Amino acid sequence: MKRALLSVISLSFILSVSAQDKKPLKPADIYRIPTLSDPQISPDGKWVAYTLAETDTAKDKRISHLWMQSWDGKETLELTHGAESASSPRWSPDGKYLAFLSSRDSKNGSQIWMIDRRGGEANKLTDIKGDLSDFSWSPDSKRLVMVIGDPENGGKEEPKTPKPIVIDRYHFKQDNEGYLQHQHQHLYLLDVNSKKLDTLTKGDKDEESPAWSPDGKTIAFVSNRTTDPDRNQNTDIFTIDARPNASILQITSWKGRDFNPQWSPDSKTIAYLRTTSDADYMMYDQNILCTTDIVGSNTKMHTQLLDRPVTNQVWAKDGKSISFLVTDDRQRYLASITLNNGKITPVSKGEYVISGISSNTSGNWVVQKSDPYTPTELFAVEGGKLRRLTYHQQAWLNTVQLAKVDGFQSTSIDGTEVSGIVLKPDSIPGKKMPLILFIHGGPVGQDEFSFDVTRQVLAMAGYAVAGVNYRGSNGRGLEYCKAIYADWGNKEVKDLLGAVDKLEKLGIADPDHLGIGGWSYGGILTDYTIASDTRFKAAASGAGSALQLSVYGSDQYVLQYDNELGQPWKNEEKWIKISYPFFHADKIKTPVLFMSGLKDFNVPTAGSEQMYQALKSQGIATELILYPNQFHGISKPSYQVDRLQRYVDWYNKYLKKGSATR
Repeated sequence: MKRALLSVISLSFILSVSAQDKKPLKPADIYRIPTLSDPQISPDGKWVAYTLAETDTAKDKRISHLWMQSWDGKETLELTHGAESASSPRWSPDGKYLAFLSSRDSKNGSQIWMIDRRGGEANKLTDIKGDLSDFSWSPDSKRLVMVIGDPENGGKEEPKTPKPIVIDRYHFKQDNEGYLQHQHQHLYLLDVNSKKLDTLTKGDKDEESPAWSPDGKTIAFVSNRTTDPDRNQNTDIFTIDARPNASILQITSWKGRDFNPQWSPDSKTIAYLRTTSDADYMMYDQNILCTTDIVGSNTKMHTQLLDRPVTNQVWAKDGKSISFLVTDDRQRYLASITLNNGKITPVSKGEYVISGISSNTSGNWVVQKSDPYTPTELFAVEGGKLRRLTYHQQAWLNTVQLAKVDGFQSTSIDGTEVSGIVLKPDSIPGKKMPLILFIHGGPVGQDEFSFDVTRQVLAMAGYAVAGVNYRGSNGRGLEYCKAIYADWGNKEVKDLLGAVDKLEKLGIADPDHLGIGGWSYGGILTDYTIASDTRFKAAASGAGSALQLSVYGSDQYVLQYDNELGQPWKNEEKWIKISYPFFHADKIKTPVLFMSGLKDFNVPTAGSEQMYQALKSQGIATELILYPNQFHGISKPSYQVDRLQRYVDWYNKYLKKGSATR
């Protein structure tokens, strides 16, 4: 272990850096931004283990390692080192060991490693063939339940000439995973001392999210056990005794999704999340907190009247209340429900985002928190107040200037009230600025009061940058989210244009210098908007599509298409209607930068290529940037920097006098 980071003296020095020494945030600064995730509180409540990922510029990838922070905030320790990442720290309930996943010294992918809290190096516990994706300790610290996927090629070495890929599934491709075969993931039990591995579940279905009952007798898990799971999202909660050849009991039967089981401290109740819709597929949905007894006979829904999606539920130590996160109009806050009277009380709420909760049997809580000026750090929750535990972001933050972030409200042409966020560099106060409308993806997501490096970089390049929670976003209730069902590119565009109009009226946006852009559904909406309105002088459409008629069978959304839009040969007019950016490409006058990852199965590259070709054929200024070996999310650090720099250069070229140089 290495003692590291911030003593009181060094922290005081970092915090005293003069503002005059700071420089505007640039694309290359993202190399310096660490990512904190997956905090886990030790059973005695004295330490928090977590994952910290940083960029290795020489290898052009992010490497994650395990760290520990003392609960009193006085000590920070780095636990793992080296070229291979470590992730998923999990304390043994007796507090003696910290287990984690790493592919170090393994030809078979990630394995479970253990560090003895009393000292020494980590030891590899498993050598499993197959994708070991999740694990959980038994309450007595003697066993682990693991989620393991069937190994490629039956566990044998890949042949020199790969066999043809045989496809016979309805849902046959998925981003990051590629073409889907008939491989499944199951639950296994591992005895920690003897390393004996027992099969807990098997067959042609998948199991995930195992959770031990506190008495150690039973494991709850999630599975879709319908005849053809490809054709619906009907996951349910099941339980099985923690022994081989035990029978499985189904305890929920909602035709939508039931997931994320969490046991009460007395092992008598399971809290879980349920979708509001019982359709085979519904993109525009939100989660409700539910509880049921261990045979599924006393199910209660607790948050349906809240009309906001909830996540990350955790039980209180006494089992009388459950805490969870609520997504609500640009915020994500911590709330708690008292089970005997149903009262919901906000615990910590403000213009910030809480993105995760961890608790232990002692009743301690730690959360991940971000605000518009600080990426995620860890905070202890004490008496409803937040106390900062980690300061990993502080060193680089004290070297950069950031834009000011404010919320705003706008009204669309049809009277809909819409929420947004705008970033403005302080260096240009009270002056109309070129505006970039940068659109979030999803569509079921939201722009919120958290740190947004893309918008900050664009703002510090001299732009006002707006994010708009158009209809289809969450955080405003179920009906607001469902408003765009089977009607893409209509109400969202009204909301986006209404927000631009409002920013012009506020004296923020210069109407003669407007830009637009986004990634994924943000790229799709960029195409819809520039085909509807010619006011934008520059656009950047990333991982988007416009000829929606052509994506059927080429991406991963066939279940959504069949349920929301209907099959194209039965609903030709609807498919052509939502493909209007391509069929009306002659109306587009905006110079557009198109981008895509070449391995993207979420929104395949063809979507960008088609629009690039349509504009190029008409002589409209356009470029197409393709990132090799990248999926829907661009993960290689140098490509992330390249993308940001290309955004800045493209907007500078068309929204400012003169052009930028690379």
